[in-house]
Amino acid sequence: MKKKIVVNDKMQKNYRYELTEKAGENFDPLFKSELSPKQMLELGVFGGKYMTDCKAEFPKSWFEKARLDSKKHDPEKNFFGVNASSPLSLWREKGWIHEDDPRGWFQWYCRYYMGRRHEDDERQIKRWRAFRRHLSQVQKHCVKGDQSCRRKQRQALLNWAYDSRDI
Repeated sequence: MKKKIVVNDKMQKNYRYELTEKAGENFDPLFKSELSPKQMLELGVFGGKYMTDCKAEFPKSWFEKARLDSKKHDPEKNFFGVNASSPLSLWREKGWIHEDDPRGWFQWYCRYYMGRRHEDDERQIKRWRAFRRHLSQVQKHCVKGDQSCRRKQRQALLNWAYDSRDI
């Protein structure tokens, strides 16, 4: 039986979707994320401000050790302690936001991870795969395990579910 989700937060009112897959399973074969949303939130992504008003939509366990700040975007909450995010206004301007996921890629990923399949999946997976170019840059220019090297790129990779801590 499909589970129906109703979202009511600061950015969406009465948005509805169905979970058609088991959480964390049956991903597109081209999408091999290295971190779950829970792991990302615990490590520290998006300055801790992301999703502070939409906890009801996702498992409570995701937020138990999450590094969040409901008041402001704080780069110190990020694993690498740097800001590696562009403002949502830029994402809108570039046309990267689908109306069903007004917070962007990470919101799409959280919902995809939970089991929602959507018309935007192919586009978002292509964007995720394209972001891998930053991984090559870190590998090319940094000594393996030197987390002080290219911290902004490493944080950006974490924001896209690539585990950049030990490359």
